[in-house]
Amino acid sequence: RACLLIPIGPPSCCAFTWRGLLYFCFAFHRHEATVISGTEMAKQIQKEVQQGVEAWLALGHERPHLSIVLVGDNPASHTYVRNKIRAASAVGICSELILKPKEVSQEELLDITDQLNMDPKVSGILVQLPLPDHVEERTICNGIAPEKDVDGFHVVNVGRLCLDQRSFIPATAGAVWEIIRRTGIDTFGKNVVVVGRSKHVGLPIAMLLHTDGDHERPGGDATVTIAHRCTPRAQLKTQTQLADIIVVAAGVPKLITPDMVKEGAAVIDVGINCICDPMTAKTKLVGDVDFEAVRKKASFITPVPGGVGPVTVAMLLRNTLLAAQKVIY
Repeated sequence: RACLLIPIGPPSCCAFTWRGLLYFCFAFHRHEATVISGTEMAKQIQKEVQQGVEAWLALGHERPHLSIVLVGDNPASHTYVRNKIRAASAVGICSELILKPKEVSQEELLDITDQLNMDPKVSGILVQLPLPDHVEERTICNGIAPEKDVDGFHVVNVGRLCLDQRSFIPATAGAVWEIIRRTGIDTFGKNVVVVGRSKHVGLPIAMLLHTDGDHERPGGDATVTIAHRCTPRAQLKTQTQLADIIVVAAGVPKLITPDMVKEGAAVIDVGINCICDPMTAKTKLVGDVDFEAVRKKASFITPVPGGVGPVTVAMLLRNTLLAAQKVIY
């Protein structure tokens, strides 16, 4: 570590001095990235939510209640919902699951959201995505009352987010912001590349990171570039090599390789991909980043699994508590 504190120049080619030794130590020594444990961070956030729930109940209020609508038999969706219900129970939030077959009509789903909107005991409503092709996701998301939209997908919440106003922040975007904030990664004036432009993930992440830190809903004051599947590979590489922070949410395994990352950058991997492990012939979860290779250049990196995912669930629980407390609406 001492060698990092001593300003030195390249060693003389004629004499191998102690300064030269320090120079080579600096030039060739590489630290692996700090791996951010989303699992541990989620535990801390859930503890805070649990304390908030207990304080809310102590004031004589009703227990927060989360209603989840799940359509079809997608195994991944069922797994996500089970995790959310389990986590809600752990922090003292009531939850209910409304399960519907994949043939359910859009009209029936809207009737369900209408009933939940009018139910005073329901604090938050979540419709698990994706939905079947015959159902318009945007219509269903907008069928949820903004004040109960704990996923943050309603057009009103999206608009308020873009206007730097208080809103329900989509849980995944909120998780990325919370990871950056709690880890102490500096965003002020930094270059950030967000790979992915989905309205539920990429866009809100970019909005959070570029916003003025002094606004009603403070942001990161970063210079943000958004790339996506139509961005040429060479152009993507040019942008990521300049980035102090890279957030990847593209759904492409090993999209980000070490040659695309500058030394000391922070890398947040939002991607979730199922691939076949050639060593075991079993399916495994990976992100969008070549984790083992990139961790040798980055300063911070999130793993998959165990990175952004657990924090996303924790942020959903925080939104549910905020909905019960009517802090935003």
